[in-house]
Amino acid sequence: MVLSISNVSKTLPNSGLGRPILDQVSLQLSAGQSLALTGESGSGKSTLLHLVGALDSFDSGEIHLDGIPLSDLQEAARAALRRLKVSIVFQQFNIIPSLDVAANIALHAKLAGRYDASLQAHLADRLGLSALLSRYPEQLSGGQQQRVAIARALALRPKLLLADEPTGNLDEDSSDAVLALMLELVQESDSALFLVTHSPRIAAKLDRQLHLSGGKLR
Repeated sequence: MVLSISNVSKTLPNSGLGRPILDQVSLQLSAGQSLALTGESGSGKSTLLHLVGALDSFDSGEIHLDGIPLSDLQEAARAALRRLKVSIVFQQFNIIPSLDVAANIALHAKLAGRYDASLQAHLADRLGLSALLSRYPEQLSGGQQQRVAIARALALRPKLLLADEPTGNLDEDSSDAVLALMLELVQESDSALFLVTHSPRIAAKLDRQLHLSGGKLR
């Protein structure tokens, strides 16, 4: 089991909701599986993804990532977990302006001591980045930056790949190609994919779909 979430609740400070944004949420995700989480804006999808990625703390319940209970971890251990086991594709890309494309793609894998030049070349080729490796983020379009962020996440071969609207800036054909690559590498590396999306079309391509509404999974 790569991911196990048991009765997790979370209330955002100053949210004015009068109820938890996540209310007794539970799910499991095994190696090789992919899961799409849908829901309206503000429903808590990104909040749950951040909790799973050890970027924030929850009020109650438990999250196990590759068998490790997140509630037991101090910040240094959380950072190590993110470095070694989890890759996150954020909506904002978060690529480094001072690094070229090649260095951005390699960054996470090198920090984890897991850099694989052949995998990086394969990812760059599949994502249409081979001719852009010496460029800097400011020289790229939004869609190109998004593909760099996805390549960086996949280059780690993480145990769990978290993706928040990973194809939001791509056209339909590019979205399908990127998602196919993500699913292919999840299968090859025996990892798992937890993807947040507004798109029913994208969600339908994954193994399972869950909908978050009123703080609960449907």
